Amino acid sequence: MKIHEYQAKQIIRSYGVAVPEGGSAFSAVEAEAVAKGIEGGRWVVKAQIHAGGRGKGGGVKLASSLSEVRSFAQSMFGMRLVTHQTGAEGRIVKRLLIEQGIDIARELYAGIVLDRETAMDVFMVSTEGGVEIEKVAAETPGKIVKIYIDPLTGLKPFQLRRLAYALGLTGEQVKSATTFFTALYKAYKETDASLAEINPLVVTKDGKVLALDAKMNFDDNALYRHPNVAELRDLDEEEPAEIEASKYNLNYIKLFGNVGCMVNGAGLAMATMDIIKLAGGEPANFLDVGGTASAETVKAGFSIIVSDLNVKAVLINIFGGIVRCDRVAQGIIDALTDLKVSVPVVVRLAGTNADMAAKMLRESPLKFIVADDFEDGAVKAVRVIE
Repeated sequence: MKIHEYQAKQIIRSYGVAVPEGGSAFSAVEAEAVAKGIEGGRWVVKAQIHAGGRGKGGGVKLASSLSEVRSFAQSMFGMRLVTHQTGAEGRIVKRLLIEQGIDIARELYAGIVLDRETAMDVFMVSTEGGVEIEKVAAETPGKIVKIYIDPLTGLKPFQLRRLAYALGLTGEQVKSATTFFTALYKAYKETDASLAEINPLVVTKDGKVLALDAKMNFDDNALYRHPNVAELRDLDEEEPAEIEASKYNLNYIKLFGNVGCMVNGAGLAMATMDIIKLAGGEPANFLDVGGTASAETVKAGFSIIVSDLNVKAVLINIFGGIVRCDRVAQGIIDALTDLKVSVPVVVRLAGTNADMAAKMLRESPLKFIVADDFEDGAVKAVRVIE
Protein backbone atom coordinates (compact mmCIF):
# COMPACT_ATOMS: atom_id res chain seq x y z
CA MET A 1 0.00 0.00 0.00
CA LYS A 2 1.21 3.49 -0.87
CA ILE A 3 0.57 6.66 1.09
CA HIS A 4 1.02 10.36 0.44
CA GLU A 5 4.15 12.35 1.25
CA TYR A 6 2.52 14.29 4.09
CA GLN A 7 1.33 11.01 5.64
CA ALA A 8 4.80 9.47 5.37
CA LYS A 9 6.27 12.54 7.05
CA GLN A 10 3.75 12.26 9.89
CA ILE A 11 4.88 8.69 10.48
CA ILE A 12 8.62 9.26 10.34
CA ARG A 13 8.32 12.45 12.41
CA SER A 14 6.70 10.37 15.17
CA TYR A 15 9.90 8.26 15.22
CA GLY A 16 12.17 11.28 15.50
CA VAL A 17 13.09 11.82 11.86
CA ALA A 18 13.68 15.52 11.12
CA VAL A 19 11.22 16.95 8.57
CA PRO A 20 10.27 20.53 7.62
CA GLU A 21 7.45 22.21 9.49
CA GLY A 22 4.20 21.88 7.57
CA GLY A 23 0.68 20.52 7.27
CA SER A 24 -1.88 19.16 4.82
CA ALA A 25 -4.68 21.15 3.22
CA PHE A 26 -7.85 20.19 1.35
CA SER A 27 -8.80 23.66 0.13
CA ALA A 28 -7.12 26.95 -0.75
CA VAL A 29 -8.45 28.49 2.46
CA GLU A 30 -6.91 25.67 4.51
CA ALA A 31 -3.63 26.04 2.63
CA GLU A 32 -3.39 29.72 3.57
CA ALA A 33 -4.31 28.92 7.18
CA VAL A 34 -1.55 26.28 7.38
CA ALA A 35 0.97 28.72 5.91
CA LYS A 36 0.05 31.35 8.52
CA GLY A 37 1.17 28.96 11.24
CA ILE A 38 4.60 28.42 9.67
CA GLU A 39 7.33 30.92 10.34
CA GLY A 40 9.94 32.05 7.85
CA GLY A 41 8.10 34.01 5.18
CA ARG A 42 8.64 31.37 2.46
CA TRP A 43 6.50 28.32 1.79
CA VAL A 44 6.42 25.34 -0.52
CA VAL A 45 3.05 24.27 -1.96
CA LYS A 46 3.20 20.60 -2.96
CA ALA A 47 0.52 18.57 -4.75
CA GLN A 48 -0.11 15.22 -3.09
CA ILE A 49 -0.45 12.29 -5.50
CA HIS A 50 1.07 8.81 -5.51
CA ALA A 51 3.73 9.60 -8.10
CA GLY A 52 7.14 11.16 -8.43
CA GLY A 53 8.18 13.96 -10.76
CA ARG A 54 5.57 16.35 -9.38
CA GLY A 55 7.84 19.38 -9.63
CA LYS A 56 8.41 18.96 -13.36
CA GLY A 57 4.66 18.62 -13.86
CA GLY A 58 3.87 21.88 -12.06
CA GLY A 59 2.89 20.27 -8.79
CA VAL A 60 5.48 22.00 -6.57
CA LYS A 61 5.59 25.79 -6.19
CA LEU A 62 7.65 28.12 -3.99
CA ALA A 63 5.59 30.98 -2.50
CA SER A 64 6.95 34.15 -0.90
CA SER A 65 3.62 35.53 0.35
CA LEU A 66 0.36 34.22 1.78
CA SER A 67 -1.48 35.47 -1.29
CA GLU A 68 0.84 33.37 -3.46
CA VAL A 69 0.18 30.32 -1.28
CA ARG A 70 -3.56 30.75 -1.81
CA SER A 71 -3.15 31.44 -5.54
CA PHE A 72 -0.97 28.36 -6.09
CA ALA A 73 -3.36 26.24 -4.05
CA GLN A 74 -6.35 27.41 -6.08
CA SER A 75 -4.58 26.54 -9.33
CA MET A 76 -3.49 23.10 -8.08
CA PHE A 77 -6.73 21.81 -6.62
CA GLY A 78 -8.54 19.87 -9.31
CA MET A 79 -5.65 20.00 -11.78
CA ARG A 80 -4.73 16.86 -13.71
CA LEU A 81 -1.10 16.41 -12.78
CA VAL A 82 0.86 14.41 -15.35
CA THR A 83 4.30 13.04 -14.49
CA HIS A 84 6.55 10.32 -15.89
CA GLN A 85 5.05 7.93 -13.32
CA THR A 86 1.34 8.68 -13.83
CA GLY A 87 1.14 8.08 -17.55
CA ALA A 88 -0.72 10.37 -19.91
CA GLU A 89 -3.95 10.14 -17.90
CA GLY A 90 -2.30 11.83 -14.89
CA ARG A 91 -3.86 12.17 -11.43
CA ILE A 92 -6.40 14.69 -10.12
CA VAL A 93 -4.96 16.74 -7.23
CA LYS A 94 -7.27 16.69 -4.20
CA ARG A 95 -4.88 17.50 -1.35
CA LEU A 96 -1.78 19.61 -0.77
CA LEU A 97 1.15 19.79 1.62
CA ILE A 98 2.22 23.27 2.74
CA GLU A 99 5.73 23.44 4.20
CA GLN A 100 8.30 25.98 5.28
CA GLY A 101 10.88 27.01 2.71
CA ILE A 102 14.31 25.49 3.42
CA ASP A 103 17.75 26.96 2.70
CA ILE A 104 19.40 23.98 1.04
CA ALA A 105 23.13 23.48 0.94
CA ARG A 106 23.20 19.93 -0.48
CA GLU A 107 20.69 17.42 -1.87
CA LEU A 108 21.32 13.74 -1.08
CA TYR A 109 19.43 10.44 -1.19
CA ALA A 110 18.59 7.78 1.40
CA GLY A 111 16.38 4.72 1.04
CA ILE A 112 15.62 1.39 2.67
CA VAL A 113 14.15 -1.65 0.94
CA LEU A 114 14.19 -5.42 1.33
CA ASP A 115 16.78 -7.23 -0.82
CA ARG A 116 15.09 -10.58 -1.51
CA GLU A 117 18.27 -12.20 -2.80
CA THR A 118 20.05 -11.77 0.54
CA ALA A 119 16.88 -11.78 2.69
CA MET A 120 18.18 -8.62 4.35
CA ASP A 121 17.15 -4.99 4.41
CA VAL A 122 19.47 -2.80 2.36
CA PHE A 123 20.10 0.82 3.33
CA MET A 124 21.17 2.91 0.34
CA VAL A 125 22.58 6.42 0.18
CA SER A 126 23.81 8.55 -2.67
CA THR A 127 25.20 12.02 -3.21
CA GLU A 128 22.86 12.27 -6.23
CA GLY A 129 19.78 13.56 -4.39
CA GLY A 130 16.75 14.89 -6.22
CA VAL A 131 17.29 12.45 -9.10
CA GLU A 132 15.33 9.23 -9.65
CA ILE A 133 17.39 6.48 -8.01
CA GLU A 134 16.67 4.20 -11.00
CA LYS A 135 18.42 6.71 -13.26
CA VAL A 136 21.40 6.91 -10.90
CA ALA A 137 21.61 3.11 -10.76
CA ALA A 138 21.55 2.88 -14.56
CA GLU A 139 23.97 5.69 -15.36
CA THR A 140 26.28 6.01 -12.34
CA PRO A 141 25.82 2.93 -10.11
CA GLY A 142 29.07 3.66 -8.30
CA LYS A 143 27.40 6.67 -6.68
CA ILE A 144 25.05 4.42 -4.70
CA VAL A 145 26.48 3.05 -1.46
CA LYS A 146 24.66 0.08 0.09
CA ILE A 147 24.90 -1.57 3.48
CA TYR A 148 23.09 -4.80 4.30
CA ILE A 149 21.44 -5.13 7.70
CA ASP A 150 21.58 -8.50 9.42
CA PRO A 151 18.09 -9.16 10.84
CA LEU A 152 19.66 -10.69 13.97
CA THR A 153 21.92 -7.78 14.87
CA GLY A 154 20.10 -4.83 13.30
CA LEU A 155 21.63 -1.56 12.13
CA LYS A 156 25.03 -1.14 13.79
CA PRO A 157 26.80 2.13 14.71
CA PHE A 158 29.71 1.51 12.35
CA GLN A 159 27.22 1.08 9.48
CA LEU A 160 25.59 4.37 10.35
CA ARG A 161 28.93 6.14 10.24
CA ARG A 162 29.79 4.51 6.93
CA LEU A 163 26.55 5.85 5.42
CA ALA A 164 27.26 9.35 6.72
CA TYR A 165 30.86 9.36 5.50
CA ALA A 166 29.73 8.04 2.09
CA LEU A 167 27.68 11.22 1.74
CA GLY A 168 30.70 13.39 2.51
CA LEU A 169 29.26 14.61 5.80
CA THR A 170 31.57 15.96 8.49
CA GLY A 171 31.50 17.14 12.09
CA GLU A 172 28.05 17.66 13.58
CA GLN A 173 26.49 16.64 10.28
CA VAL A 174 27.64 13.06 10.90
CA LYS A 175 25.96 12.99 14.30
CA SER A 176 22.77 14.49 12.83
CA ALA A 177 22.77 11.99 9.98
CA THR A 178 23.32 8.92 12.17
CA THR A 179 20.44 9.99 14.40
CA PHE A 180 18.33 10.51 11.27
CA PHE A 181 19.22 7.09 9.80
CA THR A 182 18.54 5.29 13.09
CA ALA A 183 15.09 6.85 13.38
CA LEU A 184 14.25 6.19 9.74
CA TYR A 185 15.17 2.50 10.01
CA LYS A 186 13.12 2.14 13.19
CA ALA A 187 10.11 3.65 11.43
CA TYR A 188 10.62 1.31 8.47
CA LYS A 189 10.85 -1.82 10.62
CA GLU A 190 8.15 -1.10 13.17
CA THR A 191 5.52 -0.21 10.56
CA ASP A 192 6.30 -3.23 8.32
CA ALA A 193 7.16 -0.91 5.47
CA SER A 194 8.38 -2.33 2.18
CA LEU A 195 10.04 0.96 1.21
CA ALA A 196 11.20 4.09 2.99
CA GLU A 197 12.75 6.64 0.64
CA ILE A 198 13.98 10.16 1.30
CA ASN A 199 14.69 11.98 -1.95
CA PRO A 200 16.01 14.49 -1.47
CA LEU A 201 17.62 14.18 1.92
CA VAL A 202 19.00 17.67 2.42
CA VAL A 203 21.70 19.35 4.42
CA THR A 204 20.59 22.87 5.28
CA LYS A 205 22.91 25.87 5.25
CA ASP A 206 23.05 25.72 9.05
CA GLY A 207 24.20 22.07 8.90
CA LYS A 208 20.97 20.22 9.75
CA VAL A 209 19.98 16.97 8.01
CA LEU A 210 16.28 16.57 7.22
CA ALA A 211 13.81 14.87 4.89
CA LEU A 212 12.68 17.32 2.24
CA ASP A 213 10.56 14.60 0.65
CA ALA A 214 9.42 11.21 1.95
CA LYS A 215 7.91 8.11 0.38
CA MET A 216 6.72 4.99 2.20
CA ASN A 217 5.10 1.80 0.92
CA PHE A 218 3.78 -0.95 3.18
CA ASP A 219 3.43 -4.72 3.09
CA ASP A 220 -0.29 -5.33 2.49
CA ASN A 221 -0.08 -8.65 4.32
CA ALA A 222 1.02 -6.88 7.51
CA LEU A 223 -1.56 -4.10 7.53
CA TYR A 224 -3.75 -6.00 10.00
CA ARG A 225 -1.06 -5.20 12.56
CA HIS A 226 -1.18 -1.48 11.75
CA PRO A 227 -4.78 -0.22 11.55
CA ASN A 228 -3.48 3.35 11.88
CA VAL A 229 -1.49 2.87 8.67
CA ALA A 230 -4.32 1.06 6.87
CA GLU A 231 -6.55 4.09 7.53
CA LEU A 232 -4.22 6.20 5.36
CA ARG A 233 -5.20 4.33 2.18
CA ASP A 234 -6.43 6.74 -0.51
CA LEU A 235 -8.67 4.86 -2.96
CA ASP A 236 -8.70 7.88 -5.29
CA GLU A 237 -5.04 7.18 -6.04
CA GLU A 238 -5.55 3.52 -6.88
CA GLU A 239 -6.63 1.86 -10.10
CA PRO A 240 -10.42 1.23 -9.88
CA ALA A 241 -10.00 -2.26 -11.34
CA GLU A 242 -7.41 -3.11 -8.68
CA ILE A 243 -9.80 -1.93 -5.96
CA GLU A 244 -12.56 -4.12 -7.43
CA ALA A 245 -10.19 -7.10 -7.61
CA SER A 246 -9.30 -6.75 -3.94
CA LYS A 247 -12.98 -7.31 -3.07
CA TYR A 248 -12.65 -10.85 -4.47
CA ASN A 249 -9.14 -11.45 -3.09
CA LEU A 250 -7.76 -11.40 -6.62
CA ASN A 251 -4.22 -10.24 -7.25
CA TYR A 252 -4.59 -7.83 -10.17
CA ILE A 253 -2.22 -5.21 -11.54
CA LYS A 254 -3.10 -3.17 -14.60
CA LEU A 255 -0.46 -2.89 -17.31
CA PHE A 256 -0.46 -1.20 -20.72
CA GLY A 257 -0.81 -4.02 -23.27
CA ASN A 258 -3.79 -5.51 -25.12
CA VAL A 259 -3.72 -9.20 -24.15
CA GLY A 260 -5.63 -9.80 -20.93
CA CYS A 261 -4.28 -12.57 -18.71
CA MET A 262 -6.16 -14.78 -16.26
CA VAL A 263 -3.90 -17.27 -14.52
CA ASN A 264 -3.82 -19.29 -11.31
CA GLY A 265 -0.57 -18.87 -9.41
CA ALA A 266 1.77 -15.90 -9.31
CA GLY A 267 4.70 -17.75 -10.89
CA LEU A 268 2.60 -19.00 -13.78
CA ALA A 269 1.16 -15.50 -14.20
CA MET A 270 4.67 -14.04 -14.52
CA ALA A 271 5.62 -16.75 -17.01
CA THR A 272 2.43 -16.08 -18.98
CA MET A 273 3.30 -12.40 -19.33
CA ASP A 274 6.81 -13.35 -20.46
CA ILE A 275 5.62 -15.77 -23.12
CA ILE A 276 3.09 -13.24 -24.46
CA LYS A 277 6.01 -10.84 -24.90
CA LEU A 278 8.04 -13.56 -26.64
CA ALA A 279 5.12 -14.15 -28.99
CA GLY A 280 5.22 -10.48 -29.95
CA GLY A 281 2.36 -9.23 -27.80
CA GLU A 282 1.95 -7.03 -24.75
CA PRO A 283 0.21 -8.23 -21.56
CA ALA A 284 -2.58 -5.95 -20.35
CA ASN A 285 -2.47 -7.09 -16.76
CA PHE A 286 -1.20 -9.44 -14.09
CA LEU A 287 -4.08 -11.46 -12.62
CA ASP A 288 -3.73 -14.39 -10.24
CA VAL A 289 -7.15 -15.91 -9.48
CA GLY A 290 -5.75 -18.34 -6.90
CA GLY A 291 -5.58 -22.09 -6.80
CA THR A 292 -9.25 -23.00 -7.15
CA ALA A 293 -10.29 -20.85 -10.14
CA SER A 294 -13.99 -21.18 -9.29
CA ALA A 295 -16.82 -19.89 -11.49
CA GLU A 296 -17.21 -16.89 -9.18
CA THR A 297 -13.52 -15.88 -9.30
CA VAL A 298 -13.34 -16.49 -13.05
CA LYS A 299 -16.40 -14.30 -13.62
CA ALA A 300 -15.08 -11.53 -11.39
CA GLY A 301 -11.62 -11.72 -12.93
CA PHE A 302 -12.91 -11.71 -16.49
CA SER A 303 -15.16 -8.71 -15.80
CA ILE A 304 -12.18 -6.81 -14.41
CA ILE A 305 -9.96 -7.70 -17.35
CA VAL A 306 -12.43 -6.60 -20.05
CA SER A 307 -13.21 -3.37 -18.20
CA ASP A 308 -9.87 -2.27 -19.65
CA LEU A 309 -10.77 -0.93 -23.09
CA ASN A 310 -7.26 -1.69 -24.34
CA VAL A 311 -7.88 -5.44 -24.02
CA LYS A 312 -8.45 -7.01 -27.46
CA ALA A 313 -8.10 -10.68 -26.46
CA VAL A 314 -7.97 -12.71 -23.26
CA LEU A 315 -5.69 -15.65 -22.49
CA ILE A 316 -6.93 -17.93 -19.70
CA ASN A 317 -4.01 -20.08 -18.58
CA ILE A 318 -4.89 -22.49 -15.77
CA PHE A 319 -2.96 -25.40 -14.29
CA GLY A 320 -5.38 -27.89 -12.73
CA GLY A 321 -3.37 -29.09 -9.80
CA ILE A 322 -5.54 -28.28 -6.79
CA VAL A 323 -8.75 -28.51 -8.84
CA ARG A 324 -9.54 -30.73 -11.85
CA CYS A 325 -9.41 -29.11 -15.29
CA ASP A 326 -12.96 -30.24 -16.20
CA ARG A 327 -14.28 -28.33 -13.18
CA VAL A 328 -12.27 -25.29 -14.21
CA ALA A 329 -13.63 -25.54 -17.74
CA GLN A 330 -17.20 -25.73 -16.45
CA GLY A 331 -16.51 -22.71 -14.26
CA ILE A 332 -15.23 -20.77 -17.28
CA ILE A 333 -18.26 -21.75 -19.35
CA ASP A 334 -20.71 -20.85 -16.57
CA ALA A 335 -19.00 -17.56 -15.86
CA LEU A 336 -18.76 -16.37 -19.44
CA THR A 337 -22.29 -17.50 -20.27
CA ASP A 338 -23.52 -14.77 -17.92
CA LEU A 339 -21.24 -12.16 -19.46
CA LYS A 340 -21.36 -10.47 -22.84
CA VAL A 341 -18.05 -11.54 -24.34
CA SER A 342 -16.93 -9.17 -27.09
CA VAL A 343 -13.28 -10.20 -27.40
CA PRO A 344 -11.68 -13.52 -28.42
CA VAL A 345 -10.95 -15.84 -25.49
CA VAL A 346 -8.04 -18.28 -25.70
CA VAL A 347 -7.98 -21.04 -23.09
CA ARG A 348 -5.09 -23.28 -22.14
CA LEU A 349 -5.71 -25.86 -19.40
CA ALA A 350 -3.15 -28.37 -18.17
CA GLY A 351 -3.38 -31.01 -15.47
CA THR A 352 -5.95 -33.55 -14.33
CA ASN A 353 -8.69 -34.19 -16.93
CA ALA A 354 -7.22 -31.61 -19.32
CA ASP A 355 -8.42 -33.57 -22.38
CA MET A 356 -11.97 -33.68 -21.04
CA ALA A 357 -11.81 -29.95 -20.33
CA ALA A 358 -10.61 -29.17 -23.86
CA LYS A 359 -13.52 -31.16 -25.31
CA MET A 360 -16.00 -29.25 -23.13
CA LEU A 361 -14.60 -25.92 -24.27
CA ARG A 362 -14.59 -26.86 -27.96
CA GLU A 363 -18.19 -28.03 -27.79
CA SER A 364 -19.33 -24.90 -25.93
CA PRO A 365 -21.38 -22.41 -27.98
CA LEU A 366 -19.13 -19.62 -26.67
CA LYS A 367 -16.53 -20.31 -29.39
CA PHE A 368 -13.45 -20.50 -27.19
CA ILE A 369 -10.08 -20.77 -28.89
CA VAL A 370 -8.55 -23.83 -27.23
CA ALA A 371 -4.75 -23.98 -27.04
CA ASP A 372 -2.79 -27.22 -27.12
CA ASP A 373 0.00 -26.00 -24.86
CA PHE A 374 1.50 -22.96 -23.15
CA GLU A 375 3.29 -21.55 -26.20
CA ASP A 376 0.35 -22.26 -28.47
CA GLY A 377 -1.92 -20.30 -26.15
CA ALA A 378 0.30 -17.22 -26.21
CA VAL A 379 0.75 -17.33 -29.98
CA LYS A 380 -2.99 -17.70 -30.60
CA ALA A 381 -3.82 -14.85 -28.20
CA VAL A 382 -1.41 -12.52 -30.00
CA ARG A 383 -2.34 -13.57 -33.55
CA VAL A 384 -6.09 -13.32 -33.01
CA ILE A 385 -5.62 -9.57 -32.48
CA GLU A 386 -3.60 -9.03 -35.65
